[in-house]
Amino acid sequence: MEAIHRKEKEQFKRLFEDEGIDRIEDRLTILGVFLSIERHISFQELVAALKDNGYDFEPDFTKKTLNLLCRYGFAVKTKFEGQPTLYEHRHLGFHHDHLICTKCGKIAEFEKPQIEDLQIEIAALHGFHVLQHKMEIYGLCSDCLKERVRLMPLSFAHEGECGIVEEFMGGAGAQLRLATIGLRKGDEVEVITNRGAGQLVVAVNGMRLALGRGIANKIMVKPNGRRKGSL
Repeated sequence: MEAIHRKEKEQFKRLFEDEGIDRIEDRLTILGVFLSIERHISFQELVAALKDNGYDFEPDFTKKTLNLLCRYGFAVKTKFEGQPTLYEHRHLGFHHDHLICTKCGKIAEFEKPQIEDLQIEIAALHGFHVLQHKMEIYGLCSDCLKERVRLMPLSFAHEGECGIVEEFMGGAGAQLRLATIGLRKGDEVEVITNRGAGQLVVAVNGMRLALGRGIANKIMVKPNGRRKGSL
């Protein structure tokens, strides 16, 4: 990795000199700190990292330098759902996709040539030429899954998450009502919409059900780690 970073800095300096960009050494320092992190990072995190390394550049200068890194292909600007704008080092000739944890925000990168080949094949079947693409998979990382309780109210489940109905907390009346609408113990439930307030829409046995939040709080499910829908 050190050899790659050294090569990037050489290209950066030569390119910026050719383009007549000012304060090259200061910008080179910002690039060096950025490359040393080698993960997705926000602008605020980069400013903090520079200060930790003893540099106190004006935020506007740092921001403009970061934009130049993106413009000239040394960095990539990404906006994941529910997160601030992030930046990562752009490795030439290397493509990867992302797994994003919706709970802790952790981002994992992965590369799978078979997926790349399949996407090109699908595009070709439709007479489509791929110029660029990205894949973002949202869910829960292994650490967050370990922290989850064995059972949780259905109202706590994320959109797209699946779980098995284990028990009802509302007494015989609530159980009868749920049975009437087609929801029973042992059913697998997929959360289609859950906005944190109001009704939830779930899928059970090929049917869509709209549940009030009160009743959803009384349906205890066991997350099974599966996701059927897409965000």
